[in-house]
Amino acid sequence: MNLTSRRNFLKVAGISATASTLPIWFAEECRAQTQSEPSRSANDRLGIALVGCGGRGIGVTRGAAPYGDIVAVCDVDDARIARAKEFWPAAKAFKDFRKVMELDEVDVVICGTVDHWHTLVSLAAMRAGKDVYCEKPLTLCIDEGKHLVAAEKETGRILQTGSQQRSDPRFRLACELVRNNRIGELREVDVFLPSGQRKGPFQTTPVPAGFDWDMWQGQTPYVDYVPERAHRTFRYWWEYSGGTITDWGAHHNDIALWAAGFERSGPVSAQGKTLIDMIPGGFTAASQYALEYRYSNGLVHRCRSTNANAWNGGVVKPFAQRHGIRFQGSSGWIWVTRGQIESSIPEILTTPLPSSAERLYASNDHMGNFIDCVRSRKAPVCPAEIGHRSVTVCHLGAIAARLGRKIEWDPDRQRIIGDPQAAAAMAREMRKPWDYDMI
Repeated sequence: MNLTSRRNFLKVAGISATASTLPIWFAEECRAQTQSEPSRSANDRLGIALVGCGGRGIGVTRGAAPYGDIVAVCDVDDARIARAKEFWPAAKAFKDFRKVMELDEVDVVICGTVDHWHTLVSLAAMRAGKDVYCEKPLTLCIDEGKHLVAAEKETGRILQTGSQQRSDPRFRLACELVRNNRIGELREVDVFLPSGQRKGPFQTTPVPAGFDWDMWQGQTPYVDYVPERAHRTFRYWWEYSGGTITDWGAHHNDIALWAAGFERSGPVSAQGKTLIDMIPGGFTAASQYALEYRYSNGLVHRCRSTNANAWNGGVVKPFAQRHGIRFQGSSGWIWVTRGQIESSIPEILTTPLPSSAERLYASNDHMGNFIDCVRSRKAPVCPAEIGHRSVTVCHLGAIAARLGRKIEWDPDRQRIIGDPQAAAAMAREMRKPWDYDMI
């Protein structure tokens, strides 16, 4: 690889050419792997619609724009529609996502909504014959994921979960090293997540002009408008999300499952506790917590907020000051987070894997992978089942933490065993008229 091409690759992959911790041998492998290229042919360009025009939705859609034309934007907030129209003035604008699904010119729907809308928007898109890029966490509850997996199979549509760490070379390298026993037998996984916000109480205020508050709430219980419930801080409310357990947890626990080989299965138990009470009248999703999962092979998987004490002796390891994943094997450890991978055995990073090694799905561009799969009809790096299984681990932890006890899980039948109260939390009652069948 000549110097110019290597620098260009590292820039595209989001890797610093001067400070990258990605080994050169692996960087060269990544460069050799094909990526979807934007099409210059008008007949090959996709019609793309964005539902949910917040900062994340716009950011992801700007990444998709080279592959097609943004033909529609949709949001329940006029101010956010106006913002999207600044980028794509020719796009049709809607406040009801169901109108978007009626457009023949839409091939792909990007779902950038708040978490509690992910499932119904994605179901509507697939049933309307559209492929879907849906932001993570894929679902609000475990039951929703079962519906999405079934719809993906029934419709034959492509769904990519926005768990973009699967397309980050460092995370894939960490998983491949673990899978190939470069740190010996995997015994423990420690996942560190940022703590959530603990604020309140909050006051109701008039609904802003141009904001359809009833539609924003959708299937969730109706409450009077509180500014802190909407937009950026929605994820700190149990009604709409699961706090950082499901927000960042959907990223890092996904990588934990991938490395351990449980990405299409899961743990057999989940134990959890909250470490601080939330403020009455304020945010309702746990802000500080400690979770522990056990797997059929004896693997222990701990997940905790960054200021949470470790379960063993109450000692905070240095890794807990950063969020990321630490894999502990019988011979050493690997630590990986965004922009960094390191190991207690440095040579395993610089020594290429042999040709006989187990290799994982190679994607170095999450949106590019999705577009490539839309064109080829092959499965993406994070389809519905993977997104569902990853966030199921998060949901199980959140349920265990809210109840303050251990729950038993059957990953094959996807059922909570012997605990009716915990099992009831696998689904959320939908406020009428919303349900799975009306979409």
